Amino acid sequence: MNYARIAGTGSYLPKRIVSNTELMQWVDTSDEWIVERTGIRQRHLAAPDETTCDLAEHAARHALAAAGCTAEELDLIILGTTTPDRIYPSTACLLQARLGNHGAPAFDVQAVCSGFVYALSIANQFIRAGSAKKALVVGAEIYSRILNWNDRNTCVLFGDGAGAVVLEASDQPGILSTHLHADGSYHDMLTTPGTVAQGRLINGSGFTEMQGGDVFKFAVNALSQVVDEALQANQLSPESIDWLVPHQANIRIIKATAKKLKLPLEQVIITVPEHGNTSAASVPLALDIGIRDGRIQRGQTVLLEAIGGGFTWGSVLLTY
Repeated sequence: MNYARIAGTGSYLPKRIVSNTELMQWVDTSDEWIVERTGIRQRHLAAPDETTCDLAEHAARHALAAAGCTAEELDLIILGTTTPDRIYPSTACLLQARLGNHGAPAFDVQAVCSGFVYALSIANQFIRAGSAKKALVVGAEIYSRILNWNDRNTCVLFGDGAGAVVLEASDQPGILSTHLHADGSYHDMLTTPGTVAQGRLINGSGFTEMQGGDVFKFAVNALSQVVDEALQANQLSPESIDWLVPHQANIRIIKATAKKLKLPLEQVIITVPEHGNTSAASVPLALDIGIRDGRIQRGQTVLLEAIGGGFTWGSVLLTY
């Protein structure tokens, strides 16, 4: 049986760090208010001349190096993003050109903060079906460009970054199962509603809009259900999980999910204080940090989960 196994991970954060204290100069907020409600203390913001492809390239090259893999060996490239560089071609194609790969299928996935989990699930299916042997999966965002920096309810939450994994076919267990969901009836609860037509933005703004309290309630319930779904599909108990790598949206949501699993926070990879919510990049960023600092070890069971606008949500259970 073919499994899709993680061969290497990588990540990248822009150099500029914006603390809550600096943010207080832009918007009516306070460090205490942000930390109490979100757990966020700082975030990284891309430079004006940085692109989503730039961030993705850095993360991808780190992942390729960790996997001992060249770009030419890749036969699939999938990139999850909400902030592509162009209307088209896809940022995945732009990344493919940067890396020097020719001929492999390359495409973007738009599932907002669930984008990496969606992309990883798709890549897993390609490998399990025998259609690919080595796949690059990336989550990359410059979310700061769709934020209204006068709206303290949204601008304090997000940051920029990228994370990547190289998957390879293996006869050893890797990704055990993936579980994806969406419910578009909640489309106005978390959205950037603008439409581009005739070369300009129409029918709404280009800024993120969020009904924070409602999003929080939905997220806690949806993530609890998708965690249960992953465990039941593999006939595992919560005690079988070595590490939870959650979407880094809000420390309260992370703690609620860990409590559901009866998992101590010492077994949860938490980066939200340093990164904020980097949307599709948050899960691979946290995963890479947990692997590189030695906490996540080969053979351990890891649960990834995320929820994003749409709503979209999903989980991936894997043996690292």
